[in-house]
Amino acid sequence: MPTELTDYDPTLGRKFIFVTGGVMSGLGKGITAASTGRLLANAGFDVTAVKIDPYLNVDAGTMNPYQHGEVYVLKDGGEVDLDLGNYERFLDIDMTFDHNVTTGKTYRHVIEKERAGDYLGKTVQIIPHITDDIKRRIREAAEGHDVCIIEVGGTVGDIEGMPYLEALRQFAHEEDDEDILFTHVTLVPYSKNGEQKTKPTQHSVKELRSIGLQPDILVGRCDDRLDPETKEKIALFCDVPVDAVFSNPDVEDIYHVPLMVEDEGLDEYVMSRLGLDDEAIPKADRENEWREIVTQEATDEIDVALVGKYALEDAYLSIHESLKHAGFETNTNVNVLWVDADEMDDAHADRLERADGIIVPGGFGARGTSGKIEAVRYARENDVPFLGLCLGFQMAVIEFARNVCGYEGAHSAEMDETTAHPVIDILPEQYEVEDMGGTMRLGAHETDIDTATLAHEVYGETSCTERHRHRYEVNPEYIEELEAAGLVFSGRAGNRMEILELPDNEFFFGTQFHPEFRSRPGRASPPFVSLVETILGHDDAETDHEEVTA
Repeated sequence: MPTELTDYDPTLGRKFIFVTGGVMSGLGKGITAASTGRLLANAGFDVTAVKIDPYLNVDAGTMNPYQHGEVYVLKDGGEVDLDLGNYERFLDIDMTFDHNVTTGKTYRHVIEKERAGDYLGKTVQIIPHITDDIKRRIREAAEGHDVCIIEVGGTVGDIEGMPYLEALRQFAHEEDDEDILFTHVTLVPYSKNGEQKTKPTQHSVKELRSIGLQPDILVGRCDDRLDPETKEKIALFCDVPVDAVFSNPDVEDIYHVPLMVEDEGLDEYVMSRLGLDDEAIPKADRENEWREIVTQEATDEIDVALVGKYALEDAYLSIHESLKHAGFETNTNVNVLWVDADEMDDAHADRLERADGIIVPGGFGARGTSGKIEAVRYARENDVPFLGLCLGFQMAVIEFARNVCGYEGAHSAEMDETTAHPVIDILPEQYEVEDMGGTMRLGAHETDIDTATLAHEVYGETSCTERHRHRYEVNPEYIEELEAAGLVFSGRAGNRMEILELPDNEFFFGTQFHPEFRSRPGRASPPFVSLVETILGHDDAETDHEEVTA
């Protein structure tokens, strides 16, 4: 049962770092928070994180990627904001749905308790009932860890975020001063004459203080490092020590941010402020694996075409990051060529032809499927290294059914309910489920892998556990005919087809699951590493590596 506020033991000694943001959204609160966590982990502390999303949605599962980026899936099936993916990658931890607090989740829980009579006739209000539930969720997520970093989504001053900031104000009142720290991330822009302007930061902190919160640390997002004069001005007008003002300038790669803020001394200041100095691993003895991984020089360069329908990098963020991780492992700079599945014939076919490898990612809905199927056909017929993920896996089945098996008009029942050959369909046991959420396969599931297959080479095991987010499956009625024609389903979970491959191609690999959600720097996803390694084995590849952006 959830622990109520009255059951909370303040002597447990956990440390809490709250990260808020001002001026504008998208400044990089999440990366700042994740970088702080990475440095504390390097110093020997067990760190976890919580992401607060003030929207009314219960979870991120129904959100359009154009508005909110990719929906990231956790091991327990939680559909969450992409920031939790950054926390998992930076901290190398597996989080749960309890580490994502949304307004919809919080209000639903409180209303359900009210309907059940748990409040004994009291008037249920934002304060204390909603704020108490917010604090409970944070404390429960922090249990068993040394430090919990809590990122408050949105911008200070947003009406949606007010209950959370009030909860934080109460939280600070209830905790010992040495156990809680407030970090505020703001924008420090340049004026036309090249001067770093502090007024946006001043106004943002003023807004925060009007709510009853005083930041302990200020992090300035800027093009370059903050000038000493700028730091002094921010310190003076925002009532913090100069030593508590830090730069977070633009860097070449987000994985360099921990190194940048470490050079600024952020980790040492945080540990000093929280009284963690004596418990930390001495700086000279700390693990440097992160720095070694993300700063190594690439010796090779390849182009990989990503064939999708959302012209937004955040919509496929985990795939981009997984390619980086595979690049770290193989000392390769992986350039991603955006290929618009809707406009491939008109404007993007040349990028497909230039690519050393092709990825067809996941997605929902019919738009763009024709272009994805054409990309699969191109990869299969030209023996271009290919990786199909979730919907990309299904498009590979459809393309094979149409162009190899001769099933004209073969399709997914999701896209075409009248198709004569629904090679992708809802499994029979799901027909009677009325709630669409009940048919979704979410979270970590185990796949059995056949030996003497490419899948066995990729994973090196006879099973793998990966995260899923899909509703439709390969139709069991067509499996025998597909395999008779040469398609191999080398990974299965009962009657569900999980991995496919074509033995006649050098690397033609599809997964019904999303391997990108478990990839980390230093622990890259096996399918992505195998794709890159296969491409690097093409000694005769002659590709123009001119950078192409969306």
